[in-house]
Amino acid sequence: MDKELIINASSSEVEIALLEDKFLVELHKEKNNNNYSVGDVYLGRVKKIMPGLNAAFVDVGYEKDAFLHYLDLGPQVRSLNKFSKAILTGPHNQKPQLPKFKLEADIEKTGKITQVLSSNQQVVVQIAKEPISTKGPRISSELSFAGRFLVLVPFSSRVSISQKIKNPDERNRLKRLIQSIKPNNFGVIIRTVAENKKVAELDTDLRNLLQKWDSLAKRLDKAKAPQKIISELDRTSAILRDLMNESFNNIHVNDPILYEDIKNYIRTIAPDKLDIVKLYKGKKNIFEFLGIDKQIKSSFGKTVTIKSGVYLIIEHTEAMHVIDVNSGHRVKKDNSQEKNALDVNLESATEIARQLRLRDMGGIIVVDFIDMHEGKNRRALFQRLKDEMAKDHAKHTILPPSKFGLVQITRQRVRPEMSVEILERCPVCEGTGKIKPSIIIIDEIENNIRYLLHDQNEKKLKLALHPYLHAFLTKGLYSLRLKWYTKYKKWIQVQPMPSYHLLEYHFFNGKDDEIKM
Repeated sequence: MDKELIINASSSEVEIALLEDKFLVELHKEKNNNNYSVGDVYLGRVKKIMPGLNAAFVDVGYEKDAFLHYLDLGPQVRSLNKFSKAILTGPHNQKPQLPKFKLEADIEKTGKITQVLSSNQQVVVQIAKEPISTKGPRISSELSFAGRFLVLVPFSSRVSISQKIKNPDERNRLKRLIQSIKPNNFGVIIRTVAENKKVAELDTDLRNLLQKWDSLAKRLDKAKAPQKIISELDRTSAILRDLMNESFNNIHVNDPILYEDIKNYIRTIAPDKLDIVKLYKGKKNIFEFLGIDKQIKSSFGKTVTIKSGVYLIIEHTEAMHVIDVNSGHRVKKDNSQEKNALDVNLESATEIARQLRLRDMGGIIVVDFIDMHEGKNRRALFQRLKDEMAKDHAKHTILPPSKFGLVQITRQRVRPEMSVEILERCPVCEGTGKIKPSIIIIDEIENNIRYLLHDQNEKKLKLALHPYLHAFLTKGLYSLRLKWYTKYKKWIQVQPMPSYHLLEYHFFNGKDDEIKM
């Protein structure tokens, strides 16, 4: 699978598009003044204890207090609090070192937050979820620092291995290796990409993470709550860290400074991949030049149309997200109803998995697929959905289709859901209404042509549309109409209609009867 990263940097934000085999699968937007990213560590101050919720609200400097639940404290929160208090209040020349630090007993899983925290107490916390809507950040006291191959967990001694590493010999090798090089009172989670890596690479990654911990301890000495102690990598570097592999073949960036930063970062994690970073110097916007804008316009919004004509309706409610699958009457006459339903559902499953990643939809998602009566077809749909969702790095759970054709999915979300406004101001009513994005109108027309000629077997086809669109399709030595003739082996009559509004079009058959779409 080919992976490309397209980075569009401006003065106010950085937009990052991840493409897999030329299809947009993730879109990230990072404000240049974003101070509350997942992974950032803060020294906060407890503002209010809520015994009824078994949680506390902590001031980390955000306009809304951060939420800290008892289950997010981590088993070694007493050790963390004791260690941070010793640094904050102890003499400068006698700061504790974690490998020699005596850990406290783990807290009980069923305990109360009042037994651990008190109002006005200073606590070291890490952002677990960015602020979303009217809510403040979600935080945790169970600190962790992600590297290229390892995740460092202070105040622990456990070595865990990614379940995606299946080979038992490799699992044993990695576990013995990490146990032999990790310091006391540090736990390590071995990531999937560590499989078959050499000792030197893992040791370098571990040392970098330990340096990050030492930096946190030094900065904590002079900190006053609320204050950021240490930052996670920016979104671009985090994506490179987590996704960089042999299938990553291009990184396009339009900013010279960011270009150098990315090259320096890749030089440290994957020097052999240095030549894939390319600086874009064109005059056009990089997203427009590489076709990302067009994919964004066709992928967001309430209605998402798939190339075959199948479309999804995506509704967002307070409690959950609902996705409805529609065939769009694009069915093959030679197939049975069950076979058509299976084909539509399998195609939709692929797009739904992409949409969940692209929009970063979290919580409960209910998908209403087209009803299928045969058990083997429902199992095939379930397997397709699992295979496509396996590409998603977010934690998720999928339940098999119910009797009613409903599939329930839960998916973790750690950043605000991506929502892009795609409707344009209507040129006919001068903005009192909204229209579909004009950038995708030609693709929509061609999808209809493909369906009418191939699936409906229309012998003759006439397309009536606004004169502007008529000129766009017919002018030039090698016009779009000529390309269609080369592609579909049938000549399509295109007729200008001054009475139509700009984006209006209709199809007619050989008898000049309108074909209802």
